[in-house]
Amino acid sequence: MIVENVSFPAGQHCETTTLGALLRHAGLDLSEPMLFGLGEGLGFVYWDAKSMDFPFLGGRTKPATITRTVADRLGLTLHIQETASPRKAWHNVVAALTAGRPVGLQLDSYHLDYFATKVHFGGHFAAMYGYDDTHAYLIDTAQQGGAVTTTLASLEQARNERGPMTARNLSYTIDGPTGRPDLGAAIRVAIRNNAQAFVNPPIANLGHRGIAKAAREVARWLDRSSDPSHDLPLAAALMERGGTGGALFRAMYRDFLAECATIVDDENLRLGHQLYAEIAPLWTEVAHHIAAAGEAGDPDHLARASAILTELADRERHAMRIAGGLEGRLY
Repeated sequence: MIVENVSFPAGQHCETTTLGALLRHAGLDLSEPMLFGLGEGLGFVYWDAKSMDFPFLGGRTKPATITRTVADRLGLTLHIQETASPRKAWHNVVAALTAGRPVGLQLDSYHLDYFATKVHFGGHFAAMYGYDDTHAYLIDTAQQGGAVTTTLASLEQARNERGPMTARNLSYTIDGPTGRPDLGAAIRVAIRNNAQAFVNPPIANLGHRGIAKAAREVARWLDRSSDPSHDLPLAAALMERGGTGGALFRAMYRDFLAECATIVDDENLRLGHQLYAEIAPLWTEVAHHIAAAGEAGDPDHLARASAILTELADRERHAMRIAGGLEGRLY
């Protein structure tokens, strides 16, 4: 069973790659930065729980939020199914594929055969477009190989895993709109909402407040880690290469704002793009210093990373207020 013409070449982030593949098949072809921005995906979280070996710096909203938000923003019909039963979960997928629809899946990437690095991450997404007696056919990011396969047994494990950020065998399909959505209107609402959430986070480890907290905590990371030569370079790699599109999703949001400026004629939007074009390289610099600190055991690199993060907390708050029209006229 194969659904033809399912693809999303060169996708960088798993959820937007999956969403893009489903939407292209439904007749709506949008760029990955546009999907990320319309999904109000940009965020920040400093996550450090007792159960964690080392803190995590996240640059986006919770898993599946982008997909749900894009569907709402563009007037798409999103069919989501969850179940505790692996057998029912497989039936849900087969029914969709039989009807000619590719299916989005939330997975724990640890179990997928094509992942070289075996780390539990329950917020991974892929689009399934077919299967045979032994394997499932998936669309994943370019980094993971694009069009890939995994055994049906591994797919069942990946879907049914329990732990942080996992879902209960979640699958979904999308029906495209009857006409071309009003991108201009959708852009205005998405940027405003994303800006308001980022500027007014409910707790101190989110949004610009979370970046400021990270600035304070990062300086102590050599003492926080039991294995700095492993933990710090890994944290840096996740910021740059962990499906973020570089600079902890800031490069992707920069590109979103650049594309928006060709659709919406607004000076605030153009200035917001300029500001994020300046912000994105600073996140890459932070990742460089974090990695170097772990590799050399040098706290001076963490002091530099901390200083840049302190600057970024203010610069991103300002950029979001500008782009979102929260300072002065709103579009």
